[in-house]
Amino acid sequence: MTVEIICVGTEILLGNIVNTNAAYLAEKLAGIGVSCYRQIAIGDNEERLEDAIKTSLSRSDGLILCGGLGPTKDDITKEVAAKVFGEKLILNEHTKDRIRCYFLTLRGPDVTPNNWKQAMVPEHGKVIDNHNGTAPGILFEKDGKFAFLLPGPPNELKPMFERDVEPYLRSLSPEGLYSSMLKVLSVGESRAESMIEDLIAAQRNPTIAPYAKTGEVHLRVTAKAKSSEEASALMEPVLEELRARFGSNIYTEDENVTLEESIIALLKEKKMTLATAESCTGGLLSGRIINASGASDVFAEGFITYSNEAKMNTLQVRQETIEKYGAVSEETAREMAIGAANAAGTDVALSVTGIAGPNGGTEEKPVGLTYIGCCVAGTVVVKEFHFSGDRRKNRDYAVVKALTLLREEVLKESV
Repeated sequence: MTVEIICVGTEILLGNIVNTNAAYLAEKLAGIGVSCYRQIAIGDNEERLEDAIKTSLSRSDGLILCGGLGPTKDDITKEVAAKVFGEKLILNEHTKDRIRCYFLTLRGPDVTPNNWKQAMVPEHGKVIDNHNGTAPGILFEKDGKFAFLLPGPPNELKPMFERDVEPYLRSLSPEGLYSSMLKVLSVGESRAESMIEDLIAAQRNPTIAPYAKTGEVHLRVTAKAKSSEEASALMEPVLEELRARFGSNIYTEDENVTLEESIIALLKEKKMTLATAESCTGGLLSGRIINASGASDVFAEGFITYSNEAKMNTLQVRQETIEKYGAVSEETAREMAIGAANAAGTDVALSVTGIAGPNGGTEEKPVGLTYIGCCVAGTVVVKEFHFSGDRRKNRDYAVVKALTLLREEVLKESV
């Protein structure tokens, strides 16, 4: 089965927003075995949108259109799709009541008249309730073709797709694609691929695909099968082999778990608390940790000690250490980690000091040089890194390497 994606909105074409909906939908379609050969972005123009819908329907089994379902005059997706499918739009009292309740709950009793435009639905189409906004989704079906119309805001589109669209598409396809994910640290993409080169060469069903992420590699194992049980049986021998080859470098097998979430869980398991001391990362490290739900259970305090004075006053880094070795040095990173643990009273502390660039580097200490320290129960390990990106990338890589070092050192501790 083939499905095309049409994202509607002039703001996409102007670059005012990033079209994350297309990436999300493409990934979800691939995950259930639906082929998507084309993605289209169309502005708020009736003629061009009508042509795009007709053309896409002529070469695919169905469409997913997102955006353009709101209350304003430039929201034309539903009207144009209804024209293509030969449908008349009528007022849907159920949807009108849902819109009224939405405004009463969140915005007060006043509903501007243009909002009732969203309650106009195709006479023979299916209305998909929107539990996170006002514009309902719509399903058109005619002559063996279908088109789903989904609202543009991702917080409305994603739950609607997962709750209503995905089951529909699965019902049309006898076989689906099922995937498992292993997320790997401390192994680069080229090395990871070389470690599984023989498995990739021999693969049929399931398949293995490595994906490079910042500081980590994700290995997706995908099987085509009629059920999740059948797919699991096909994938398990491959997953076992990958576990054997990558060992403890696999930090999760849950696609939805991030590195920081896995570390928060690990610290909880070990009953440890954490502090951070940052120089070149300037809060990115602590911010990444706080991204994870449950961080408050383990994260005590974050220190941003950008200047030498801050390092000395807040973390008790010795002046002679900075004068002799420099702010960017193994010795300073070591004292920063110890100082953060002492100041916050935590079991674990991470420190980062480096030259992010583009200025500040020397022949002895070039841009990208970074020292990361990890203090666990009084024992400190410091690692030296040489990053080669721009300022943003160097800081991002420092954060990932700091989290990786934290995980490695905490795993060494007994519960």
